[in-house]
Amino acid sequence: MMIGTDSHTVNAGGLGMVAIGVGGADAVDVMADMAWELKFPKLIGVKLTGKLNGWTAPKDVILKVAGILTVKGGTGAIIEYFGDGAESMSCTGKGTICNMGAEVGATTSTFGYDESMERYLRATGRDDVANAANEVKEHLTADPEVYADPESYFDQVIEIDLSTLTPHLNGPFTPDLATPVSEMSKVAKKNGWPLQVEWGLIGSCTNSSYEDLARAASIAKQAVDKKLVTKAEFGINPGSEQVRYTAERDGLLSIFEDLNAKIFTNACGPCIGQWAREGADKQERNSIIHSFNRNFSKRADGNPNTHAFVASPEMVAAVAISGRLDFNPMTDALINQEGEEVQLDPPTGVELPPLGFDVKENGYLAPQEDGASVEVVVKEDSERLQLLSPFQAWDGNNLMGAKLLIKAQGKCTTDHISMAGPWLRFRGHLDNISNNCLIGAVNAFNEKTNFVKNQLSGEYGGVPDVQRAYKAAGIESVVVGDHNYGEGSSREHAAMEPRHLGVKVVLVKSFARIHETNLKKQGMLGITFANEADYDLIQEDDTFNIVDLELFTPGKSINIEVIHADGTTHTIETNHTYNAQQIQWFREGSALNLIKKQNQA
Repeated sequence: MMIGTDSHTVNAGGLGMVAIGVGGADAVDVMADMAWELKFPKLIGVKLTGKLNGWTAPKDVILKVAGILTVKGGTGAIIEYFGDGAESMSCTGKGTICNMGAEVGATTSTFGYDESMERYLRATGRDDVANAANEVKEHLTADPEVYADPESYFDQVIEIDLSTLTPHLNGPFTPDLATPVSEMSKVAKKNGWPLQVEWGLIGSCTNSSYEDLARAASIAKQAVDKKLVTKAEFGINPGSEQVRYTAERDGLLSIFEDLNAKIFTNACGPCIGQWAREGADKQERNSIIHSFNRNFSKRADGNPNTHAFVASPEMVAAVAISGRLDFNPMTDALINQEGEEVQLDPPTGVELPPLGFDVKENGYLAPQEDGASVEVVVKEDSERLQLLSPFQAWDGNNLMGAKLLIKAQGKCTTDHISMAGPWLRFRGHLDNISNNCLIGAVNAFNEKTNFVKNQLSGEYGGVPDVQRAYKAAGIESVVVGDHNYGEGSSREHAAMEPRHLGVKVVLVKSFARIHETNLKKQGMLGITFANEADYDLIQEDDTFNIVDLELFTPGKSINIEVIHADGTTHTIETNHTYNAQQIQWFREGSALNLIKKQNQA
């Protein structure tokens, strides 16, 4: 088992691990040799039969599963893939499936240990791990009776025949809107999605294995050989220096460059908006296609009108070449530079590099063995770094007179709460990065982003500006949200920013797991409507009194008195999942405050 401070930690399920993404404060618990806790998950079994063929890739498995479960269908569950179809896939293909399992809310996803994992471990210089795993391999997968009768052991079972599975494109604006490629023409025209594709992007952490690049490169080479040119711009993001170096050595990157593709650095890149996309500031309606996990509004380039679609690397390559969202490479032909009609053949590729992996500079710098003497010096006028100050502890009184900051409508991911892209240069400076707090959330009262009412002045302004005005006046505030609030990245800033600015309560219909824990860790009150219909009672000028916060105990509901501008009131019952330890985090102002207090005792 492994925990990591990134929602993509679950990628390691492709190596048979139970790998769980958490917030940074959770990792602090582990590093401090404290217990780490998690509500015992349900189990969802996905039985894979048959074998992938043609244009279908491992990515299409999770795109199909996302369409079945939706972005919240895996919440509170571990997804386990099994069956002969699972064993037929490469280790990195399994990793792709597990990686994107975060987009259905799953605690993690995993496969049983098998020969593909051993091959990958040995190819990456980890013979010792492979040898150790082989000694206990019967314990690294479920017992035979589980796979023989999965309905008796799993809370839910999904069965997918890989032999008949077809490529999918998921999106726009949500990774669970699944459309088979064969149906995209009809669906896109029905919904008015822009059919011209302006960018095709492959890579980042999600689909940048050697196998992924090899299969996409096979499509690129066909295009060059058949005298095709890409109608969309094309970009490649290698996921690591080892993959980049090996792919360059083996000529894969030069194939992409022959097709006029841009090779980005080994980083998140366009996946989190870290690129200078020309023209994005015009906010024109457009479509892009990528092999990343997430396609939320504004995520890729800050443009709310960019329709981003998720697909396998080979489908991204094909669509980029055609320049059309509704292009189906299995049936459609293209016209080359000589006016000839040509068709792309199915992709080919290898699981692992025939000459082995290689790398010259992997970029890793070992930390100092004993860091006790290390002094961290930050200039007071630095715009990018700021030393953190402890959050204030709860005063023990009921929360009275809190103002509504924003009632978020619909999807509100951690990208909406704390945008990435150019904002990441401030991630070491909490006050500066807090200027992006909730600027992507849609205000339910005017359906605009970053435009909320300041109840002190009656004027409208940006969310951070209004919240800073409340903080200056000594007024705490409440954020109200919809379902699956905080889905997506494990980005801890999405909890730290509202806490820093003076938000005390986040009241929603339901939370995404990591974000709910992050709120708790930062000493905030994350609660849910006992009756979801009460969301509709919240009005723009509301004031909130939490009248029984003094009785905050595990399992006990919390009542909120909501006072409307006309003087009428409603009492709303809310639920919470805080245990005794987590309530102590709230009392002390944060989990870190409690750790410090305990270590000083």
